[in-house]
Amino acid sequence: MSGSYHRLAHQVLRRHFPADIEEEQPLRMIQACSSSENDLSPSLVIWMLIIIGTECILGILANGFIVAINIAEWIHNKVLSTSGKILLCLGVSRIGLQSLMMLELTLSSTSPQFYNDDVVYHAFRGCFMFLNHCSVWFAAWLSFFYFVKVADFSYSLFLKLKWRISRLMPWLLQLSVFASLGQSVLFFQNIHTMNCNSMFPPHSFNSTWKKSFAEATVINLVLFLNLGIFIPLVMFILAATLLIISLKRHILHMKSNATGSRDPSMEAHLGAIRAISYFLILYIVKVLALFLYMSNFFDINSPLNILCKIIMAAYPAGHSILLIQDNPGLKRAWKRLQARVHLYFKK
Repeated sequence: MSGSYHRLAHQVLRRHFPADIEEEQPLRMIQACSSSENDLSPSLVIWMLIIIGTECILGILANGFIVAINIAEWIHNKVLSTSGKILLCLGVSRIGLQSLMMLELTLSSTSPQFYNDDVVYHAFRGCFMFLNHCSVWFAAWLSFFYFVKVADFSYSLFLKLKWRISRLMPWLLQLSVFASLGQSVLFFQNIHTMNCNSMFPPHSFNSTWKKSFAEATVINLVLFLNLGIFIPLVMFILAATLLIISLKRHILHMKSNATGSRDPSMEAHLGAIRAISYFLILYIVKVLALFLYMSNFFDINSPLNILCKIIMAAYPAGHSILLIQDNPGLKRAWKRLQARVHLYFKK
């Protein structure tokens, strides 16, 4: 098992077999001392800080732009559109997430002893889980909202949802926040305190059974804690897939009625399909990286764990930049900003 996985398994054993764990303290100290062999080299730490730091800064700037535009629209119009509300929530959660990632990366690289303290470690993981789950949920609701508004299906339930989605969305966003908070609180409050309801005394089992029990408990814990990301993942995949099917069906209908000239509407539909496909691929890769990272399968300083961090830092920046390029309102605002910056430097 990795160092992080050992941490969870040891905590489970300590909760259920405290007397035996006290006897194993010398062994634990030896393991803790040997973990220094896995410390990152200074050059690798610098490169990791540069790569992830650059991704986080780009993500903070892109999401800051999205948040600023939607707040300006809110102030100017005294009301914010449904898509604007989702984008605002998504941008705020990603700014908080990437700021936390930069802080966590800095502490884990420069002050590993402080970062590996149980209280600090679980505090970071709890906050990270909350912000990441919020971001995953908001991105899923954005995909679902676009699907409901753009897709063309004649089912009565779908038509009712199309009319009511704008009124339902604020409640769905709040529900997502509470669901994310619930998941993170369970982690933050050491849900590793799961009670053993065994009818046999703990001391009647040997060390092999205790280790198997701890590993099984940790696996159940990991699956429970990550359940919150599978629901929005399935929702995002279904919404994106159905939207692509609807757009492709509409493109086939337009081709059958085409007069031979190039149709701008068809090009727009093809561009939308490409954008949705990019969003879908990025979302799946990010959720898989999040699942592996939060499951503690890898050691903190292992290459795979670092790769997960790089992917998780890259996704908010990449997805937000694509949103700015594909959202008409954000794209217009970006072009206006570019013109003003160009004019400023020209003067």
